Amino acid sequence: MQPTIATVSLNSAIDQTVTVPRFTVDAVNRVEAVQVDAGGKGVNVASFLAHFGHATAVAGLLGRENDAIFARHFEQAGIRDACTRCDGATRTNVKIVDPVLDQVTDVNLPGVQAGPEELASVSGTLAGLMARGLTWVGLCGSLPAGLGADSYARLALQARAGGVKVALDTSGAPLGPALAACPDIVKPNAEELGAYLGRELTTLADVQSAARDLVAQGVGLVSVSMGAAGAVLVRGDEAVHARPPRITVASTVGAGDAMVAGLIHAATLGLDLAEMARIATAFSLGALGEIGPRLPAIARIDALARDVEITALG
Repeated sequence: MQPTIATVSLNSAIDQTVTVPRFTVDAVNRVEAVQVDAGGKGVNVASFLAHFGHATAVAGLLGRENDAIFARHFEQAGIRDACTRCDGATRTNVKIVDPVLDQVTDVNLPGVQAGPEELASVSGTLAGLMARGLTWVGLCGSLPAGLGADSYARLALQARAGGVKVALDTSGAPLGPALAACPDIVKPNAEELGAYLGRELTTLADVQSAARDLVAQGVGLVSVSMGAAGAVLVRGDEAVHARPPRITVASTVGAGDAMVAGLIHAATLGLDLAEMARIATAFSLGALGEIGPRLPAIARIDALARDVEITALG
């Protein structure tokens, strides 16, 4: 089956989730459980969409030294492996989960080096996927050392010129140039969006105003996640606040990526803004209930969606 959705993962990661009850800094800690997953934002978004039956592909960069875990994951998940291999090892992100103290500590290692040749290879791969019927591309995650801040902007313009819709989930230096390409969906969190705009977003009104600023600049839909407070979605003149129910959080790995996948999934169904918010929030909640970047059964996502409270904003 030809992929209709592709993600671009330029800085993929091996996610190592380590469970350590009562984790203590500057002390010997005993590990209760370890889980290792192929991850990174683009990989996670494609995996979540494949879970819902979408034909997906992942383009991007992987280090040759440790790509086997990704190749195995793509085969098992039914995802088209369209990644360019480059020298070095894909980075490892370690997440130390303390279920007793309800704390999570992140340790992110450096990844591959890349340059114009690697980006050109990814661009060529994307062009090939577009020529065979791609409808959406997700540009997700950080950039590896050596790539310019305009890398996602260039890929977004390429996709839009070919009639392919673009979802963007990045932060820091790549965010501004990519926003100028007017993607169809953008999903920053409140801290990331505040850093881009140069102001703190401390209230719901602050977040809504900031999201409207991006829509006014040409972005199709803005979804700003706010942790346990939910998310604000703005499209055109519409705005809604999605408030999630309380759940037991097993791990935060992939929760934001699940929301991106939910937004793309909902967009393919042509849903209105309120239903998009409901489904995207349910995807995120589903990921929060799992260890590592994965979703529960679709029936569980449907049940979570019914418990999401949607409020229209003026």
